[in-house]
Amino acid sequence: MRFTSIASGSSGNCIYTGSDQTHVLIDTGISAKRIDQGLRELGISGKEIGGILITHEHSDHICGLGVLLRKYQIPVYATARTIRKILRTTSLGAVPEELFHPIQADESFQIGDLEVQPIAISHDAADPCAYRIEHEGKSAAVMTDLGEYSGYTINHLQDLDVLLLEANHDIRMLETGPYPYYLKQRILGTRGHLSNEAAGHLLCDVLHDNIKHIFLGHLSKENNYPDLAYESVKVEISLGDCPYKGGDFPITVAPREKMSEIIYF
Repeated sequence: MRFTSIASGSSGNCIYTGSDQTHVLIDTGISAKRIDQGLRELGISGKEIGGILITHEHSDHICGLGVLLRKYQIPVYATARTIRKILRTTSLGAVPEELFHPIQADESFQIGDLEVQPIAISHDAADPCAYRIEHEGKSAAVMTDLGEYSGYTINHLQDLDVLLLEANHDIRMLETGPYPYYLKQRILGTRGHLSNEAAGHLLCDVLHDNIKHIFLGHLSKENNYPDLAYESVKVEISLGDCPYKGGDFPITVAPREKMSEIIYF
């Protein structure tokens, strides 16, 4: 398998993973032009994408979807309530409704030779979910846009090879920054976003000796810095209740405006 972030941040998200035979995108929150550029760097085209997995209907996760569907006719997988919200999003333009396939959290399904496991998450959207993708004993997950996590979340992130985890904001930057009070409360709430510290705490519960790579993603442009997210998460791991230190694993921040490195596993 291989995995890369084509873009990740509060302004747009699109993740690729796949096997030699099957390729999928998780979210399409950047322009179709940028997505096509990323796919070309991977040596594939939109015609070869076997499915698009949508986490939820917010614009930073779907804004490129309409153009991609009209251009390539790619099947889309999302929860039924998310699909209804997407189909009512006029900014996407006309999209072929027959391409949409409703899925449910905790009910796995196949796209080619990939097994996809939707994972329920807590976020202020219609019915959001994260995704874990498996192939021949290898696995990767994208876990962003959650205000809190639980034992359920931890259980679904065990024994991964690659994880892209949200480290959205630094709490102090958010609290003292320019956002209005209601928006700060939304981000800090149980249906908002994970802070750097919370991401570090969650990693303490899912790290294991054989994990290959950790990406920190969905960083806020206004309330975080890549170096701050990286160092904060490493500190939380080193000080946390786990047998590891922050430097024991490859951890990188998924870039906002360009592709990350490609991880093969």
